[in-house]
Amino acid sequence: MIQRAAREVRAGMTVNLGIGYPTRIVEYLEAGLPVCMHSENGIAGQGPALPYERADRNLIDAGGTYVSTLPGTSFFDSATSFALVRGGRLDLTILGALQIGANGDLANWCIPGKFTPGVGGGMELAQKARRVVVLCTHLDKHGRAKIVPRCSLPLTASACVDRVYTDMAVIDVTAEGMVLREIATGLTVDDVIAATAVPLLIDANGLGVF
Repeated sequence: MIQRAAREVRAGMTVNLGIGYPTRIVEYLEAGLPVCMHSENGIAGQGPALPYERADRNLIDAGGTYVSTLPGTSFFDSATSFALVRGGRLDLTILGALQIGANGDLANWCIPGKFTPGVGGGMELAQKARRVVVLCTHLDKHGRAKIVPRCSLPLTASACVDRVYTDMAVIDVTAEGMVLREIATGLTVDDVIAATAVPLLIDANGLGVF
C-alpha cells in the first residue's frame, strides 16, 4: 500500500509526509525524482532518513526521524514553515488516520482518554494542502472499520480528504460518494465492502489491482 501511494508524488511537487506509514513513502520514490519534501518544523528539500550512526543529531523531521540534506535544502523557523502551509504552497500532503468520514472528514490526532502530544501540524496541513491523501490500514487494531459514516473521534479537519490508500483498497472521496478505484491483490470487492462502514460506488471504468 505504501508503494502504491508513492505514485501520488510527482516531479515538481512540494510534499509533506505525516508521521507513521507516510514517512516510508520516500523509500519507494524514483531515485533523483525532483520533488521538494517539506517538514513543518522548518525544512524544505530534505533528503532521505538516516540511521542513528550516520545522522546529524540536530537534524530531524517533524516526527523525530533523522534526515539528510540535498543540494538546495533550506532551513527556517516554524512561523515561516506554517506560512508556507497556510499560504497553500504545498501540492500534496499524505497523512495517517484513525478515522475517515464518508464526506472526507479526517480524525488522526486524538483518542479521548489516551495521551496525545497535540494536533501538531496536521490541522493546518489537512486544511491548506492542495491535495490531501490518507494512508492507513483499512481496519483498526480491534478490527473496526476506519472509513465510517461520521467520525466519532475529534476531527483534525472537515471535508478535506481527497483519496484514501489502505492495505485493502484505493478509494476516492467525491461529491457523489466514496468511489472504489482499486483493490489489493488477493481480495475481492465483497471483502472491501465488508470491511468498510459506508456504501462504496464502484469505478465505472473498471477496478484496478495493486
